[in-house]
Amino acid sequence: MTADGSFGAGEPASPDADAARPGVAIVGMAGRFPGADDVDAFWSMIREGRTGVSHFSPDDVEIPIDGLGAQGEDGEAAAKYVCAKGLMNDVDMFDARFFGYLPREAEVMDPQHRVFLEMCWQALENAGCDPARYAGAVGVFAGCYMDTYVLWNLCSDEAFRARLVESIQVGTLQTELGNDKDYLATRVAFKLGLRGPAMTIQTACSTSLVAIAQACQSLESYACDMALAGGITIVLPQKKGYFYKEGGMLSPDGTCRTFDANAAGTVFSNGAAVLALKRIEDAIADRDRIYAVIRGYATNNDGGDKVSYTAPSVEGQAEVIGLALDSAGIDARTIGYVEAHGTATPLGDPIEVAGLTAAYRRHTKDNGYCAIGSVKANLGHLDVASGAIGLIKTSLCLDEKVLPPQINFDRPNPKIDFDASPFYVNADGGAWPEGDAPRRAGVSSFGVGGTNAHVVVEEAPPVEETPADGRRFAGDGALFVLSARNDDALAAAKARFADHLETNENLSLADAAWTLQAGRREFERRTSVFAADRRCAIDALRAPASVSTPINAAPELVFVFPGQGAQHPGMAKGLYDAWPLFRERFDAGLAALAEADATLADDVRALCLWSEGVGETWEAAGARIADTSRAQPAIAAFQIALARSLESWGLAPAAMIGHSIGEFAAAHLDGVLDLNDAMRFVAARGKAMAAMPPGAMLAVRANLAAVEAMLPQALAIAAANCPTITIVSGPTPAIDAFHAVCAAQDVGVSRLHTSHAFHSQMMAPAAAQFGQEISATNLSAPTGKIVSTVRPDGDADAMAAPAYWSEQILRPVAFADAIARAGQGGGRIFVEIGPGQALTAMARQTLGAQSGCGFASLSPTPVQDPLAAAPALGSGVGALWSLGAMVDWEGFNGGRRRKVAMPTYPFERKRFWVEPTARAAPALVYEAGKDAEEDGVVAPAPIEASPGAPPPAASAAFSGDVEALVRKQLEVVSAQIDYLRRRS
Repeated sequence: MTADGSFGAGEPASPDADAARPGVAIVGMAGRFPGADDVDAFWSMIREGRTGVSHFSPDDVEIPIDGLGAQGEDGEAAAKYVCAKGLMNDVDMFDARFFGYLPREAEVMDPQHRVFLEMCWQALENAGCDPARYAGAVGVFAGCYMDTYVLWNLCSDEAFRARLVESIQVGTLQTELGNDKDYLATRVAFKLGLRGPAMTIQTACSTSLVAIAQACQSLESYACDMALAGGITIVLPQKKGYFYKEGGMLSPDGTCRTFDANAAGTVFSNGAAVLALKRIEDAIADRDRIYAVIRGYATNNDGGDKVSYTAPSVEGQAEVIGLALDSAGIDARTIGYVEAHGTATPLGDPIEVAGLTAAYRRHTKDNGYCAIGSVKANLGHLDVASGAIGLIKTSLCLDEKVLPPQINFDRPNPKIDFDASPFYVNADGGAWPEGDAPRRAGVSSFGVGGTNAHVVVEEAPPVEETPADGRRFAGDGALFVLSARNDDALAAAKARFADHLETNENLSLADAAWTLQAGRREFERRTSVFAADRRCAIDALRAPASVSTPINAAPELVFVFPGQGAQHPGMAKGLYDAWPLFRERFDAGLAALAEADATLADDVRALCLWSEGVGETWEAAGARIADTSRAQPAIAAFQIALARSLESWGLAPAAMIGHSIGEFAAAHLDGVLDLNDAMRFVAARGKAMAAMPPGAMLAVRANLAAVEAMLPQALAIAAANCPTITIVSGPTPAIDAFHAVCAAQDVGVSRLHTSHAFHSQMMAPAAAQFGQEISATNLSAPTGKIVSTVRPDGDADAMAAPAYWSEQILRPVAFADAIARAGQGGGRIFVEIGPGQALTAMARQTLGAQSGCGFASLSPTPVQDPLAAAPALGSGVGALWSLGAMVDWEGFNGGRRRKVAMPTYPFERKRFWVEPTARAAPALVYEAGKDAEEDGVVAPAPIEASPGAPPPAASAAFSGDVEALVRKQLEVVSAQIDYLRRRS
């Protein structure tokens, strides 16, 4: 209370949307809960109104309890011992290798630290954030329960305990670092590479919600750009019951009946939760999947004006709720749901509703409009993790627009006057109706010792569709990239993703692909799938697939441009229709060609964009595009458009090799020729060569030296493509005769489908004519990226001289030499930039499997499907990524897509556990009638009960000191409400 007797800062803040803080977006979440191993299973449990609390037999208790057999009068001890708790699965399991821990390190580490580390990773993945690529600073705000693993498991060995005590601060610190609370947050920051504030926060039961409030404050002050916040409770041994004492805080039957007339206490459970947070404006800009928005938050402490240190305070709770509402700048009348602390203790529930009512009465006199509930009815009291779990539940309520049922509720606690409050218990559940204001909720968490936290959370703003963008892929396909530490984990990831696609029919494939591309760590073992639709994606993910390992940390790309012969009808159709940037660059190339010859440009367009059933047949179109005058400009325009597309996706070449006409595309990309000159020259070159007398070419399956030794004088070496393929060229009769000689000597040969003897003296007049065409043009010097196929010595500087290009028509193509030079030293990926895959195969043969280089093609072969260019390009980019190439995914997608929730990494957990040794100390003994101070109240003597008796009504516990305490607290609340009414 302030000096004037009011809560917070006086009058409630004006609900002016412009004055309110923008808010903090919840963009990711992860959790492990009693009866639910992840958030999806948890939400199903909440929606269906199920409990996660386990009830077990006294025989299953892991701590021996004397006196549960033939003991006490009427078996009193057995009747009062309750075997119930919310258990977490697999607390002994951990993927130590994933996080770089040795087995012994993992064994001596508190499982709270281990599980929390895994969940932080999962929360980041759920948020679509790879911290290795995230430009901002990520903070960690977290807390855990006391370390019971070191007490129960490790220190059960007396020798270990002695060594541990002796080594604290002065020993190896391994056990200390793995078990002390201080290192929970900083361990996450270290292992995940996070550079924001890393703080372990401890405020007892309110820890995780206080951590969230601190994270919000850090974000809004720009101390970090993203934050992980949450908490974890794992108390060991897990199967441990308790002795019920009337008037205490523990439930007589292991059931938490929040706000119910029979509420008589809580039951403790193990669980954990982590949320990923961002400033709302950043989350919207990054197109994050936003579950909800934290609009306001506050923390405080009760101070000393209460009955005892452990007792709750109406004033403290009302103040923190009022402060949170003020910070949000909204009216409490717009709150539709409150996730209460809700411990179901005789003292706690009435005080909590009283505090809420006092805070809300500053805004409204209306009654019964706001639902109230608590996740503790489903899971029990999760102590340190309670607040974060309550916020996850509330965020999902907002996201799904659902108010789930409050279980274990039959009739209201008579000590709570719901009729005179804004609240009602939401027992049945149902849809959360839409109102004039966005759906909003409050979440409370109150800690023993008096540190309170409250947050005001609002439904996410409407999602805007991804705007149209000229660079965006316009087809229906999507490229899914997956990676893992090893092949087994990668196979599991593929199966998980396939199942996710199967069960989420409304999931956008493009959004799912973007989430994997931009929001996941890129591990060593990789695979990719380009699929046109959901069914194709599922089938491909479930089929065996090739798996790659990056050839280098940052492999360089070598663009390889094929020459004449790779062209075919419709070779640009698929890319032109699907990829707007390709279309833009292809149109630019044809516009440049039209400057030189408009008729030729129209012809090339029609042939490159040919499709089945439109105009001429495939055979007729094939014959026309094979004509040298059309083939060469068609190939050049295609190559330039494809290369420019790759560059816009971050796939720029470190080197380039052009095979014959392909060298013109490389020269343009390297700045030797501008686009107009490049297209003018390829048109002139094609026309000049097409005008030469007919000739023929032959591919001989032998190395260059062997072919030269048997080559007749009438023929010339046209190209040395790889160690086993040499191309010869010359007059048709001489080619026919050499074909017969090779066949007689069992040398493999094949006739090329060409009309002329390229790269032979038959092209001399064309070379002279082209030399005159290019001689008047000033060419720029290359930057050094081009590896010449004309000059075996690798001197590409000569490209700045017009004579180089006339010489290029006559000289043999030293392709194998150029590939060998470019691949020297390994660590490069050779990418074929053009229709077909022939050069990729020849480059692989030249360098061999042990070269340390990778190879990728981006086009289908005409035999496969000449019109399947778009899927081939998508698959090719995936192959480049699998080999280690860094793809600019934003460029590839033409902007940021929306991130969506996807399956997280399939941890390969193994058991790392030190079993407690046999204890010499006597077993715990229950002493009937012994008083215990719980929740700040000395419990009265227990009422006798027999096994199987129904739990005593809550009213029976309100006697003596308890009744007086509650009456005192309610009187304080009533006085405060009267004061507020008079003031208003």
